[in-house]
Amino acid sequence: MACSARSRHEGPGIFDGQGAAVLTLVLKKPVTVVGMMGAGKTAVGKALAARLRVPFLDSDAEIEAAAAMSIAEVFERDGEAFFRAREGEVIARLLAAGPIVLSTGGGAFLAERNREEISRAGVSLWLRADLELLWQRVRHKTTRPLLRTADPKATLRELYEARKGIYALADLAVDADPSYSIADMTDHVIRVLKTRPDVLETRP
Repeated sequence: MACSARSRHEGPGIFDGQGAAVLTLVLKKPVTVVGMMGAGKTAVGKALAARLRVPFLDSDAEIEAAAAMSIAEVFERDGEAFFRAREGEVIARLLAAGPIVLSTGGGAFLAERNREEISRAGVSLWLRADLELLWQRVRHKTTRPLLRTADPKATLRELYEARKGIYALADLAVDADPSYSIADMTDHVIRVLKTRPDVLETRP
């Protein structure tokens, strides 16, 4: 059983030119991906988890499963304050799962208690994307309750300006670019995570 538990958290090896494994990536603590809606938290988070061979969890998906309704429906029925309280509880529970990649909703990192929980358990990683890239990604989405306004782009801009200073408090950051594929972003994320050997370790 020890071998099974170990392999769960060991990522793929890094290979030399002859195909021999030189180093293995081992995730030791949770990585929580934060940022604006449209930053790519879910897509990059899933790819990162697959590369590191650890579970991927999404706090919004967990809330939806528990409530048996969509995030938009929770907002409409119970209001944002109720949702944020449940979100904090879910994040704390998921962080206790050990080495995972956790994607959070765009507003989760705004709460100080969530930021403290995330950094205490592991590391926060901000996917930093500019406003135009975010807008291109969310403009046709109908699942964003905060953008159900008369001028959704203006609303997105207001959210972006209000939140970017708080996202900058994240432990690490990786810049998104329209030309990057998900694999490219994942490569960048892994390089940044390697600067925190307490979180991502390379082993022979």
